[in-house]
Amino acid sequence: MRVDLHYGPPSAPELRSGGTPNGSAPSEGAGRAASGEDQAVLSGAHVQVAALAAQASQLPEMREERVQALRHAVASGEYHPDPQKVAGAVIEHLAIRPVA
Repeated sequence: MRVDLHYGPPSAPELRSGGTPNGSAPSEGAGRAASGEDQAVLSGAHVQVAALAAQASQLPEMREERVQALRHAVASGEYHPDPQKVAGAVIEHLAIRPVA
């Protein structure tokens, strides 16, 4: 999934001209919005998100056994990660995704 970080609300001149943010003529419902009623315009992206969420929920949890084994090792004090590997992974993670 891609998130557009440059998306913003429509500029004020587009709204003042009476048109919709995409430049099309206002719909019948747009007149009601001017009379004090709220109006929302949604894209079709929510359909894609819902479909992807449904697909993801159908996938089996492949790592559940590994997670349970690690939880048990941590709880019993048997988990001893290599500090150099942990530090290297943290540095690599920060190099790929710098902290803002």
